[in-house]
Amino acid sequence: MKMAALCSEFGDLVQIKKQLISVISLCKERGLLHSGKWASELAFALDRLPKDELPPSPPFTEEDAQDLDALTLAKSYFDLKEYDRSAYFLKGCCSRKAYFLYMYSRYLSGEKKKDDETVDSLGPLEKGQVRNEALRELRVELSKKHNVGELDGFTLYLYGVVLRKLDLLKEAVEVFVEAIHSLPLHWGAWLELSNLVTNIEMLKSLSLPDCWIKDFFMAHMYTELQMIKEALQKYQNLIEAGFSKSTYIISQIAVAYHNIRDIDQALSLFNELREQDPYRIDNMDTFSNLLYVKSMKPELSYLAHNLVEIDKYRVETCCVIGNYYSLRSQHEKAALYFQRALKLNPRCLGAWTLMGHEYMEMKNTSAAIQAYRHAIEVNKRDYRAWYGLGQTYEILKMPFYCLYYYRKAHQLRPNDSRMLVALGESYEKLSQQVEAKKCYWRAYSVGDVEKMALLKLAKLHEQLTESDDAAQCYMLYIQDIFYCGEQLEHAEVSTALRYLGQYYFKNKLYDEASLCAQRCCDYNDAREEGKALLRQISQVRDQTETPSADLFAPLSNNNTPVRRVSPLNLISFTP
Repeated sequence: MKMAALCSEFGDLVQIKKQLISVISLCKERGLLHSGKWASELAFALDRLPKDELPPSPPFTEEDAQDLDALTLAKSYFDLKEYDRSAYFLKGCCSRKAYFLYMYSRYLSGEKKKDDETVDSLGPLEKGQVRNEALRELRVELSKKHNVGELDGFTLYLYGVVLRKLDLLKEAVEVFVEAIHSLPLHWGAWLELSNLVTNIEMLKSLSLPDCWIKDFFMAHMYTELQMIKEALQKYQNLIEAGFSKSTYIISQIAVAYHNIRDIDQALSLFNELREQDPYRIDNMDTFSNLLYVKSMKPELSYLAHNLVEIDKYRVETCCVIGNYYSLRSQHEKAALYFQRALKLNPRCLGAWTLMGHEYMEMKNTSAAIQAYRHAIEVNKRDYRAWYGLGQTYEILKMPFYCLYYYRKAHQLRPNDSRMLVALGESYEKLSQQVEAKKCYWRAYSVGDVEKMALLKLAKLHEQLTESDDAAQCYMLYIQDIFYCGEQLEHAEVSTALRYLGQYYFKNKLYDEASLCAQRCCDYNDAREEGKALLRQISQVRDQTETPSADLFAPLSNNNTPVRRVSPLNLISFTP
């Protein structure tokens, strides 16, 4: 029943296949290779059509016939990246297809000259200073045509790209929305629009066509906006609707799991993707990030060698090799490969962020700041760059700056405990203890991945002489650590046990104090204090024999804590 509902929502899969085949042809004619590739991968995931059901060729107008020879010649030059030559032979052509290729050739010619100039003269950190000189002319010409409604879906897309490159973002969003309405099946326009959407409110405010491709866009946007639960649900719906063989969807689900740090699930999906498409390079940089986090040196080495054999001059290959050298602590070599990736594509977000990390490892804070800032220029939603800037300013002992950047990272990842702990530390340095407490408690509440929030909260309570709250936090911390089975590996457990032992001793809960002192003896750094506390307890008991029934009776008014902490039960967690 659910499957039938999904299929009706997506219409007829045969019609979707026909639409994809048509748009593949349109994209190829105009040199829009990435959009053509995306549509081809999606079409491949659907059942093939019989010969008599294949879509007809697009209509051929009188203008197309007039421009045919010039367009064929220019397209051959365009394919060989001779953009100026292509534009020269298309000048004066009147068909829409020829006009798009003419303007697109001029745009790409400017981009190529810009990239050549930066590679020859500047390092990757200064790339933002060189601009495409053709953009202003293109904007003037396209805006005239736009005002009289002479731009089709593809040329509107190009106009939007030109506006975005000129940092006219509001106008760019409007033009991309118009391009999508004019030609809903062009994935490139959806993708460009996704780079300009900054939050969920902006996404909801967009007037988008009600087409099956919108679901792919929404799933992509949910992933970008860190709304992973919603993204995974969308992709699951798409799989159930008939796109179960799509490698694009598998890769996007893997990226979504990577974003929520479900590393095992993401690795499993990337391995499945490699089996289905062994020569795939797209998203392999994300795969290498996961292997890096898990310190899987042999697998990362194999992936790097494999990608070098396929194509050593791809951005993703350079990032994978950079990660490999970083894992081996060869940070200079790693930075070199990330720089190489940026020479190939100055807008490669991952390379900027990773290069910032490498400069941090090399203690080159100024270069790290520059790299992270470039990452933010490419994508303001990259929480890793904001977080990296916070860490860099933390090293420089500039807590106000830290606070600003950690807040930005937290806004993008509200349920990431690492951002909250970093925020708490910044507030603590600025003597804003109340805010720091809130951050640490929130970090614990959302699931503290590093098991540090409670410890920091307890130490903060301890500094403020809030002994009951400190004891409560230490107790929760120990139970958390023991529950995870990390009790012998975590050095700070002894600190918590020491404090709790003294706390219970002061409150005359000698049985609990004794238990904590015995546990202290399991740790080298707390052994002597544990033994000393056991001797103190023994002396007190010898002097005044206290009936065991009175241990949990109310204490005298002088010693009663404001909020009694329940005795710590460590019996079930014996190492």
